[in-house]
Amino acid sequence: MNTSSDTPFDASRQTEGTCLRTGRLLLRPWREEDAAELYGLACDERIGPAAGWLPHRSVAESRLVIRLIFSAPETYAVELLETGRLAGCVGLLFPERSNLRIGPHDAEVGYWLGTPYWGRGLIPEAVRALMRRAFGPLGLENLWCCSYAGNHNSLRVQQKCGFRPHHELRDHLSEVTGERRTELVRRITRDEWLQFPDRDR
Repeated sequence: MNTSSDTPFDASRQTEGTCLRTGRLLLRPWREEDAAELYGLACDERIGPAAGWLPHRSVAESRLVIRLIFSAPETYAVELLETGRLAGCVGLLFPERSNLRIGPHDAEVGYWLGTPYWGRGLIPEAVRALMRRAFGPLGLENLWCCSYAGNHNSLRVQQKCGFRPHHELRDHLSEVTGERRTELVRRITRDEWLQFPDRDR
């Protein structure tokens, strides 16, 4: 891939049926039959608002989210290999869907984890797998992350994965929640990732 080109990256040909496996996790495409399990996690008010979306109100809403949002390229359900249970979601948001103004060969990393699974290091493990795909087969140049100021759990994930502070978006309006908050934006380049000691964990 010629990463110097201004032609937008086309993810649509890269993702059908793709699964990523780590020591404890399977990252796989979402299925509509995941709706009930997704609702059981996403209805928790500690998750959505911290990530910029509203808690799910029904299984039907969760099914609609799977159909309309989680069907996007490079969006994965995080499944525990040991139990087969869903734990959360990770994905890449390409320029046309990103919350940021990013380059044609960049992506924004998004993630969330159900509260029963907090504190186990699962999301850093999932994000690292996604980064290996992004900087490897997908040939991306930069990855970006956003989190609200005060969301220490999300910031810690980004630190563990090698993201570095880039800029702040002060008084930024969320179109979903209607709130104005400060967002902290971090970035990691492909060269920084190649030098990051924990990239293969």
